[in-house]
Amino acid sequence: MAFLLDKTAISALRLRSPKADDSISLSRRRFHVELGAREKALLAEDPSLKRFKSHKKTVSRLKKVGDVLTVVVVAGCCYEIYVRATMREEGRREKSIS
Repeated sequence: MAFLLDKTAISALRLRSPKADDSISLSRRRFHVELGAREKALLAEDPSLKRFKSHKKTVSRLKKVGDVLTVVVVAGCCYEIYVRATMREEGRREKSIS
C-alpha cells in the first residue's frame, strides 16, 4: 500500500515540475515543434530509392484482392461449419429414430 502512495506522490510531483517549458514536454503535449535540418534531410525524397516504391494503383488493387480473398475464406469456413453441424444433427436424429 505504501508503494502505491509513493508512486502516486512521485507522479504528482512530476506533473508539477518547473521544467514544464522545455521542448520535450511541449512535443509530448502535441504542440508544433519545427523540424531540424537532419529531420528534414531524412524525410526528403531520395531519387535512388524511387524504383523500389510501389505504385498506388497496384497497392490498392492488391488490397482489394486481399479483402475479397479474406471474405471468401471466412464465408467458406462458416459454410463448412454449418454443413458439419447439420450433418451431425441429422446423424443424431437417425440414431434416435433407430
